[in-house]
Order: sequence, then C-alpha cells, then structure tokens
Amino acid sequence: MKKIIFLSFLMFGILGYSQTIVKGSVVDQNNEPIPGANVVIEGKAIGTVSDFDGNFTLDTSEEPPFQLRITSIGYSDAQAEITTNGQVVSIVLNEAQTILDEIVISASRTPERIFESPVSVERFGLKEIKNTSAASFYGGLENLKGVDVNTNSLTFQSINTRGFATFANTRFMQLVDGMDNTAPGLNFVLGNLVGMSELEVQSVEILPGASSALYGAGAFNGILFMRSKNPFDYQGISAYAKTGITSQAAAGDNNYYDFGIRVAHAFSDKLAVKANLSFLKGEDWHANSTADLNNPGATRVNPAYDGINIYGDEVGTLLNFDAAAGLPSGTVGSAFVTRTGYDEADLANYNAESVKTDFSVHYKPFADDLEIVYNGRVGRGNTIYQGANRYSIKNFIMQQHKLEIRNDNFFLRGYITTEGSGDSYDTRFAAININRAWKSDTDWFTQYAQTYIGARLGVGTGVQLDEATAHAAARQVADGGRFIPGTSEFKSAFNRITSDGNLTTGAKFIDNTKFRHADANYNFSHITKDVADIQVGGSFREYELNSNGTIFTDVDGPIMYKEYGAYMQVQKKLMDERLKLTGSVRYDKNEFFDGFLSPRFSAVYTAGENRNQNFRASVQQGFRNPTTQDLFIGLDAGAAILVGSAPNNLDRDIRTFNLSQSGAALTGQSSVNIVGRAAYENAFSLNSVQTGAPTAVNVPIVQPEEITAFEAGYRAKLGKVVIDLSGYYNKYKNFISNQTVLVPLYGTAGDNALSLLALQNGDFKAYQTYTNSAADINSYGATIGVDTKIFGNFDLGANYTYSDLDFDQNAYPDFRTNFNTPKHKVKASFGNTELFENFGFNVNYRWSDTYEWQASFADGDVPAYTVLDAQVNYAVPSIKSIFKVGGSNLLGDEYFTAIGTGNIGSIYYVSWTINP
Repeated sequence: MKKIIFLSFLMFGILGYSQTIVKGSVVDQNNEPIPGANVVIEGKAIGTVSDFDGNFTLDTSEEPPFQLRITSIGYSDAQAEITTNGQVVSIVLNEAQTILDEIVISASRTPERIFESPVSVERFGLKEIKNTSAASFYGGLENLKGVDVNTNSLTFQSINTRGFATFANTRFMQLVDGMDNTAPGLNFVLGNLVGMSELEVQSVEILPGASSALYGAGAFNGILFMRSKNPFDYQGISAYAKTGITSQAAAGDNNYYDFGIRVAHAFSDKLAVKANLSFLKGEDWHANSTADLNNPGATRVNPAYDGINIYGDEVGTLLNFDAAAGLPSGTVGSAFVTRTGYDEADLANYNAESVKTDFSVHYKPFADDLEIVYNGRVGRGNTIYQGANRYSIKNFIMQQHKLEIRNDNFFLRGYITTEGSGDSYDTRFAAININRAWKSDTDWFTQYAQTYIGARLGVGTGVQLDEATAHAAARQVADGGRFIPGTSEFKSAFNRITSDGNLTTGAKFIDNTKFRHADANYNFSHITKDVADIQVGGSFREYELNSNGTIFTDVDGPIMYKEYGAYMQVQKKLMDERLKLTGSVRYDKNEFFDGFLSPRFSAVYTAGENRNQNFRASVQQGFRNPTTQDLFIGLDAGAAILVGSAPNNLDRDIRTFNLSQSGAALTGQSSVNIVGRAAYENAFSLNSVQTGAPTAVNVPIVQPEEITAFEAGYRAKLGKVVIDLSGYYNKYKNFISNQTVLVPLYGTAGDNALSLLALQNGDFKAYQTYTNSAADINSYGATIGVDTKIFGNFDLGANYTYSDLDFDQNAYPDFRTNFNTPKHKVKASFGNTELFENFGFNVNYRWSDTYEWQASFADGDVPAYTVLDAQVNYAVPSIKSIFKVGGSNLLGDEYFTAIGTGNIGSIYYVSWTINP
C-alpha cells in the first residue's frame, strides 16, 4: 500500500513538472501566414519558429506568466503575454514601413536599422530571395544599387562596388558566417561557387566602400556578408528543385539543373544541428571571340594573328627571311609570325558544376544566449577563371572549418580555410605545349621560313608567289603533322599536358594553399551604455603558400607569413538620440610592412518631427596589404613572367633563356640565367621601347595601398516613398599596380651598348612587376534609389549609379588602373508579392553604359547593354510549397562584362521550393 501511495505521489510530481505548451499562428496584416517567424521567450534563449503555414508550437519548462517576442525580417516586432498552460495566441506582424526599417549588423558590428546606419549599406533578405527574378539569389544581388557583377562563368560571378574590379578581385571581401570566403592561393572570392545554399541564407548585406577600420586590410572596396539560418530558430526539412535551359549562340540550348536540401533540428533548448547540400550543373558560357586586339580586323591569314580566344598563337617570332637565306636586305623581307592556335572550345572544360555542403552543431550549455558552434563547409566545383590567361577550374575544392563561442555581447572564433586546385589547368599553356608536342618551335619556324623563302623565290617551280600566298603555303607546310582536335593524338597529348605541372611542358597548376584565422569581438555596451557603446576586437592570420612551384616560388617547400590587427569603436547618441556619433580605429601589422592605423568617424542626424529623415557623413582611412601573389608569385604566363616583390622573393625566381645566334656570338654562350630581381633593377620600361626611346627603369617593391574615403548621404521616408542617396570621394596613395618591363638577357639597362643590342636581337623577356604607382588617383561617384508602393500594394523601385575616375593616363602611360566600371548604371524593379491570393511576380531591368575594361588577359571596350529578368511565383500552403517560373536576359540580347569572356545568354527556369 505504501508503495502504491509513493508511486501515486511520484506520478503527480512528474505531471506537475510537465512542459508548458503554447500554440499559435503568425500572420501579416493581410492575414497571410508568415513562415520562419521567430517566437522567443523574452530574456531566454528558448523559442521556436513558425512553419510554412505560420503555425507554431512552443514546448518549454518555463511556467507562466511570461512574455513572447515574435520577430520576422521585414516586419515590425510583436509581443504576446502568456498566462496559462495550453494558451493559444494569434499574432499579427505588420510589414515594416520601408526597407529602411530592416535590421543590418555589418555597418557598425551591432544591430541597427538601415535608416540609422552611418554608411551606405544594401540588404537582401528572405523576402528578396523569394522574389528574385535571377536564377539564383547570388545573381539577384546585381539588382542592388551601386553593385557591379562581372560574370566570368555560369558558376563564377564576381561582385564589386565603387570601381577597380577584375575577376581576381582582391579589393572586395566576402564573409560567410564570419569566415572570409577568399580562396587562399587565388586571393579572391570565387563568387558563390563554394559559398552558401539559398535554403540556408537568412540575409545578405553589402557594405560598399572601404571598411578597414572595422574589418581590416581586405575590406578595401566593400564587403559582402552572408548570414545563415540558426537551427534553433529555423527547423525542419527544406528542399528545392530548379531546372531549365541556358541559351547562347555559341553553345546552343543546354539543360540546367540546381537542387538543394536543408535539414535542421533542435534536440533540446541546448543542442541543435543542421546540414545542407546543393548541386548545380549546366553548360558554361562559351568564349569564341576570334578578334585580334593587336591587329584589329586581322584573321588567320595575317602571319602575326593572335585571336582573343585562340590559344597557342601567342608564340611568335620575328623571321628575317633575308638573313636566314643569306640574301641582300629587302629581297624577300621579314615578318613577325605566330604559330597556329587552337580554339578555346577545344581546350576548356565547359561542364559548369557546383557542389556545396555544410554541417553545423550548435550547443548552448546553459540554455541561454551562450552558444558554441562548429561549422564545416566543403565546396567543389568546375568553372572558368580569367586572369592573365583563361583557366579551366576543374574539381576545385575549398574547405572551411570553424569553432566559435558567442553570446549577445561577444564572439571568439577560429577557422581554417584550405583549397585544392584539383585537375585545374591553364588553357593557353595547354595549347602552347600541345603544339610543341607534335613539333618544336624551332622546327616549326624553320620549316615556315624555308617554305616562305622558296615560295617567294620560285625555287623548284619557277613561279614566284606573292607574300600572302607564300605565307599561306609556309603555314600549311609548317602545320604538317598538327594534332587535330578530336583525334586520339590530340586527346593523348591534351591529357598528358593537363596533368603536368611544369609549364614548360604542361599546363596543370597545383595549389594547396591555406590560411588559419582567429578573430574576436567584445561589445561593452551593456556595461557602458550610460556613457557610450564601446566595442573592441582583433584578428590574427597565418598564410601557408603551397603550390609546388607552379604558382609561387615555393619550389623548396611552403612559404609562411603572418598578419594581425586590433580595433576599437565608440558610439554615442546625443540630442534626444537624434545625433549618433561613431568613431573607430584599427591597427594592422603584416610581417613585411610597418603597422598601419585605420581611423573612421561618422555622424548621423535624424531630422523631422516624425524622425523620418536623416543626414549622414563619414570619413575614414583604410589600406590593403599586397596579396600573396603580389608578394610571392613566380609564374610564366606566356605574355610575361610574373614575379612578386616580397623582399625575399626577388632572388627565388631563376629562369634559363636561350639566346639568339647574334646574342650567342656577342656573349659566347647559348643561354643565360635571369633572376627575378632583374625585373626590378635591370629593365627597360615597356612604353619607352615601344616609342623607340628605351629608358632604364628601377621598379620599387610593393607597399600597402592607402585610401582616404569621404562619404555623405541622405535617407528619407516620405509617406509611401523611400529615398536613399549617397555620394563618395576616394583618394588613393601608393596604388598597388603592375608594371610590365623588358629585361635584356645581357648588358645593363641604360648602358647604351650591349643592352640595346639585346633589344635589337630580340634577346629580352617581358616581366610583370608588382609595385605602387606614384600617380594621383581619385575616384568618385553617387547613387540614388527611390522605392514606393503604387496602385495599392505594387512595389516600384529605381536606382541610378554614377562612377568616375580622376587619373592622368598621359602622365603615366605604363600604368593601368583597371577601373573597369561603367560611368552610368540604371536599375529598376516592379512587382507584387500578393497580386492575388498566393500569387506574386517581379520584373527587374538593368542598363549599363559602355566602359573600358583593363586586365592582364586583354583590354578593350565593353559595349552598353540592357537586361530584363522576370519571374512569377505561386504558393501552395497545403503542401508548404512555392512554385516559380522565371528567366534572366529575356530580351535575348547577348552581352559581356569583360573582354575575353563568353557572351552571357539567357536562362529560363522553373523551380519548386518546399518549406522555404
């Protein structure tokens, strides 16, 4: 009997300790469900998320009464008082008045409304992802004001702001959950090739302009922040399937696939996990330009032809036919002749592919805001990268592994980023060495010269051919035995050469570079809020360059170096919180350079009786350190040899070159060794040689680049109209640049003797140096965006961006700024998320002015272009799904954003997203 009574009391005790259950729904002002809304107990790290239908169930050990806080991006917050177990609540969230009410973190490292941000900031959240007309959320970022997207490949889009863009964009930083997404050896972000699945993205923020004062040396032109969904807040299984076609004149119509799945679960209020997998596959944009930029209008009939997307024809030499035949000068003359090249389509891997996966464990040991996170990300992909040459990136792998401890006031994180180049190769060197595999350069040019001389003199036939016919005959004979694409001989040579990392015989590049990074931040505002909001932080990074001598001068083992930094920010609100002043300063030190201070000061004043207008201004100094390639590259790119200028790198690059017959006679040797230091201390400027007045030049080794940035802006909420405008002016000092020089293979530049004979005999090599320009370089621009609602709930937006450069090219003819930005850009959008029940649409329009493109691959003018994207979507709440049909570049007018890339065609797609 006692046992029964005891068990009864025990059972009642257990029941008495049972969970409190709260159920409810979250809808907007139109009574439409809001999926993914956060429902959290005030002051606790306990909560749940609404499902696709807006419904939620909260199980908690907390006893009533307590307060719930309900939030969702794009909506105003709401509260609900819970007084009893089993209570059912209905929550209505009102849509935020304007985009200026949305919350961002990047501008000040602390949550604040866009309206209050001290600098320009753009945001792309869950609503924008759902409604983007682009084939991917990353492509949709191109519709934000002031944002440029240069398309290198179907899977590689390079984002930039405020000019000076190349595909190797070392001026722009991308942070994925706080991790720098830069490929360690390449030094730049590969778009979203190894980034984040759209199911995992909670928000994207873009901070245009310099931000070195808070984020260090890499934050020079701007930063993109991707934040993922927390598994405590966003649980369940989500998936999407997207398919369609890509359409391009050069490639035809090809299938396009994109699939993804996300799984997240909170086992308790202490432990949650999530995992993501996405897969994209399609045919890349084919590059098939046959234009010869050095000889406009030239075709292969021209002996010196060098087509943009024809490779192998860069190998050429000046053939003096008279000297070779012992004839009087002027008999049959001379000509510059190049070898016959191969089309890029015969060399490149156009199988664009991206596989991204990540896994995270989130642990809250005390079930409060203290959280320990492990996050591992692995991405593998195929793409085309255009640098000095066009590279076929095949089976490239990048991994990031992070351990982070954080709460509302601090974070401490450490992560490692590694890359593996996989089976990637240089298409230009593939062509060059395939040519050399079937016939050496010496044999080819000798046969060419012999045939040409004989044809011009009529040897054996008695018929003297004209120059054009003789050149055609000479090429036909010299090309005898050429490997033809598609044949077994070609395939065998191609496979062997693209597996060989020695660029004198192969084309593969090897890179297993990595970096280790740690950073921390502490926000003292909860302690010092009566005085000011204060934050401090710092970072440390160690590079390990490892290319086996194929990219860097690391033939004798990995190269390692370090950099570190620390910062402080103070923010204070005054005048009834209408005036917000922010000051910050950061100190950074790279082991090769002196330390650098980056201060920033900003002021934001909120005006108007309804506090609906504000004025902002900021000034800051920033810098960027030379990249790993600026410092340690040692690469023969064909057109020039690239040698980085780290003090201990100049003597690491040693190369052997053969001399001409005349040079051998002068020096008594058939070959010479040239050290990389010669490019900086014993060379002629390229421009001086081209103009016929060779001038010796000493190139200073590279130093950090500096910027002083001024910005002013205005934001206003005028009824249904939102205005956001800003202007900036940037002054650069020690602008990091490349200078191409010609190194004589004998003599001393400036000796007016032997070195000039070296130039005359063709005994010189072009080197690309890494240095700073003494030029005064300033850039400036402005953006204005206007958004409103018309005809009830239709969204209409338009923005305009102006960008320009102040630089005297005539004073510095050898210097190229690579500004690569149109002076004028116009973008517009029109849509409705609820045209009728569960149905929405969006249309995006973009126009870009013509601009000059400068890069190591090729220079030229990019014509103006117009692009129209659109989508319609339909939600089916009963199966928690959204269906979308859309297309990009619906006008079908192909365009390109850089010289040498494939034309961008159209993408048409349909998609099905479950539980977004």
